[in-house]
Amino acid sequence: MLQKRPQLPQNQVVHTDYFIYCLEAVSDVEMEYISEAEKSLEQLANQYGIASIYKTCDTIEGLADSLNALILDDHYFKDYEIIYLIMEGEANSICLNDYYYSLQEIAEIFEGRLTGKILHFSNAKVLDLDPDEAQYFIDITGAKGISGYGTVSNEISSSNLDKAFFNLFKEDDDMIAVVEELHKKHYGMCKLLDFRLYY
Repeated sequence: MLQKRPQLPQNQVVHTDYFIYCLEAVSDVEMEYISEAEKSLEQLANQYGIASIYKTCDTIEGLADSLNALILDDHYFKDYEIIYLIMEGEANSICLNDYYYSLQEIAEIFEGRLTGKILHFSNAKVLDLDPDEAQYFIDITGAKGISGYGTVSNEISSSNLDKAFFNLFKEDDDMIAVVEELHKKHYGMCKLLDFRLYY
């Protein structure tokens, strides 16, 4: 049950009403290990004072249960502006345990439940939607936008750019202004990873 407000490191006094909810696809949720994503979220808390909740899933039901628990049980759900998804997949799909699910299927699972949220994909998968696919997802879920990258790279993780993006959102909730600022401050990485936003 997600009842508690996420914790920041104890030595930090930060007044924040902004959180990241991270969901990472793994091969088996029973296996315990600390992923790069968890370390990155810890750095996000230490560097920028942005709290997060990290969960894993290995099936579409696990994905649905995790997001439903967040939506229904967490009293601070409205404070989560970004849902950060770290999962493999193709242009308009995600892959969980060798099964592919289109973003259209995901949209139908969360119909009307992601109002005002931004779904941000790490560069573990390419995000390449045509305008109709993006609009369908936004219309069905109520999401504010979908962001991610046009380039998948095993050598270069998007985690540093992701953290910069999340931090800019803490300062300003105007999505377009944030993306412009991200390109100004991190132009090389945005270009290299082909940062994209659909809204």
